[in-house]
Amino acid sequence: MSQTSLKQKKKVSELNNSKDSIDTEKRKDSEKSGVRLSTQESQESPLPKTDSRGYVVRNQWSRTSRSPSTRAPSVDETRSKSASLKLPASSTTSRTSSTSPSQQDSQKELSAQPSPPTPPMPLDSSPPTPPESYSQSRRSSKMQENPEAWAHGIARDSMQLREYPPRTPPTEWKSYAQRRTTYSTQLDRDCLSQLPRQQQLEEEEEDDEAYWASVRTLYEKTPSCSRPRPPKPKHAITIAVSSRALFNMVDGRKIFEEEGLEKYMEYQLTNENVILTPGPAFRFVKALQHVNARLRDLYPNEQDLFDIVLMTNNHAQVGVRLINSVNHYGLLIDRFCLTGGKSPIGYLKAYLTNLYLSADSEKVQEAIQEGIASATMFDGAKDMAYCDTQLRVAFDGDAVLFSDESEHITKEHGLDKFFQHEALFENKPLAQGPLKGFLEDLGRLQKKFYAKDERLLCPIRTYLVTARSAASSGARVLKTLRRWGLEIDEALFLAGAPKGPILVKIRPHIFFDDHMFHIEGAQKFGTITAHVPYGINQKMNN
Repeated sequence: MSQTSLKQKKKVSELNNSKDSIDTEKRKDSEKSGVRLSTQESQESPLPKTDSRGYVVRNQWSRTSRSPSTRAPSVDETRSKSASLKLPASSTTSRTSSTSPSQQDSQKELSAQPSPPTPPMPLDSSPPTPPESYSQSRRSSKMQENPEAWAHGIARDSMQLREYPPRTPPTEWKSYAQRRTTYSTQLDRDCLSQLPRQQQLEEEEEDDEAYWASVRTLYEKTPSCSRPRPPKPKHAITIAVSSRALFNMVDGRKIFEEEGLEKYMEYQLTNENVILTPGPAFRFVKALQHVNARLRDLYPNEQDLFDIVLMTNNHAQVGVRLINSVNHYGLLIDRFCLTGGKSPIGYLKAYLTNLYLSADSEKVQEAIQEGIASATMFDGAKDMAYCDTQLRVAFDGDAVLFSDESEHITKEHGLDKFFQHEALFENKPLAQGPLKGFLEDLGRLQKKFYAKDERLLCPIRTYLVTARSAASSGARVLKTLRRWGLEIDEALFLAGAPKGPILVKIRPHIFFDDHMFHIEGAQKFGTITAHVPYGINQKMNN
């Protein structure tokens, strides 16, 4: 070869080296700004544009939308991306080796001319580089350090992705329940067996919570439904009432007298859910409870109240029917005494009884002998309307509130001697009778209402209904009550007239008298009476 050809080859290699250096500088500048520039040879056969992360930019930024396409590149795109990431020096050297001498001369002339400066790209012609995260910045730095290795890595990753087996078609997919039945374990079977039981327990707990919430709401809305505590016996006024006085037990009594105790108990057990009808003391007990309610309103912590005790010689098995009847009528009777055929009189003092009411005259006689105020209850012959807001108690005078000394004088010496005796001892108080203590209890409770300015609205009213004459023997009675410190609301002196018509007007819940003649007369008018067998009349009426 000649020297000229050697010089031409040397010049061509220098041109190629200079061009390679220029292209390298341009590529570095384009990578910093996020845009890759290709050489003039690549312009003749343009390569797809890529962003700083190596992804092919398919869709340019539009004038209306600034968001780049987020579609994942395909396998073909990764190939083109790897081809574009290769250094252009290899392509240029291969091309220059195959060019003709004429083409080399033209390239020499072009290289001799200074290259024009690259005009700045308009804003809309190329997409702006989005903000890169920390991982993207690290990846771009690795691309700048070794772009060819990075491109080969991307191509290798894409090839590896293609080697994965195909996905399972949707028609062959199985649910978790199907796979669990095929490949079930003991743990799954245990969980499945316990799941319905757990759900049932949760539902029961929710039902219980809802029930108790409704009950709590009901009790909050109705505070009066709470049952008041019974008073302490040592402070209370204890009224002992027999079961036959409180309820009508005539049918059971008839069976007991005719067929014996076993048949009587069998009858009561069979009918224990049958509510007993009210007896002669029923309205009296209801009136006592009303007084207690009024006292609790005025004195919330009051203990000086009426306390009702059910005293009966019935067997304990009969107590279920009695309890059902007491609860049915809303009676606040908390203390029971069921003696099982034995007389309950021996328990009266143990219960601190102030008054004992029974339908059995023999037991009343026993209680009188024990020094306990007692009376035999009798129901009225016809119905009578009673006051529900006021306890009304009527007393006879002699042998009830007072002693029977005047009765002795009348029986032995007649009425004239009786009138002379009363005028002579007008200022001498009469001796007390069996019901004097009960009148004192009523008066003590009345004063509690008077202290609250409730005299006109007091729920207790007492009456004295006596056959005495006011003019001849009435003064001694009133002075005796005054000396005792007791007040009587109404004093009715009848001078021997019948008491029935007066009692109809009063409508007392109970009328205490020692004469059966007056008791029977009052019964005809429907008055509930209580016979007090005391003194001389105790022997006469028996």
